[in-house]
Amino acid sequence: MNLAIEHAQPVPLETGRDGIVRLRGTRVTLDTLVEAFLQGATAEEIVQQYPSLGLADVYSVLGYYLQHEAEITTYLGERATHREAIREENERRFDPQGVRDRLLNRRRK
Repeated sequence: MNLAIEHAQPVPLETGRDGIVRLRGTRVTLDTLVEAFLQGATAEEIVQQYPSLGLADVYSVLGYYLQHEAEITTYLGERATHREAIREENERRFDPQGVRDRLLNRRRK
């Protein structure tokens, strides 16, 4: 039996204008997929959680992650640092202390 091996298909990832890597055609980020995988989710479980993803695409991205773990870990670290900076800036600008009380006071007025 001879198998016709096709050329490798590109990994279904795309970088948006915001610099965030997502699975092509979806809003699901590479961060989300890798984090689910690292927490023990299988490709099938990830697809159940995110029905906009195709099983073959998830396997493709997970394979890419395993082959490029160092680069992707660096990217994910940069994203985490960026998220933390944004969170700190938001908390500095909008004090989270007493939010519940402020909202309840608004409701009473």
